[in-house]
Amino acid sequence: MSWLWRYETGDGTSIGTSPSFDSRGDAETWLGESFDELLDDGVEQVMLLEDENEIYGPMALSAETPE
Repeated sequence: MSWLWRYETGDGTSIGTSPSFDSRGDAETWLGESFDELLDDGVEQVMLLEDENEIYGPMALSAETPE
């Protein structure tokens, strides 16, 4: 079993993936530690995948809302 994050723009376009992890907990910990860097790199939302299956998301990385 492999866990990873799919990086997306705000409209759901895939723009890459994270490294893979052996557990969901490791993937979630990594996201928490990498949050600011992902935002700086233009990632607007993420989707958690287990192997090829979408587990949850999309989850926005910014709490900002459009005006």
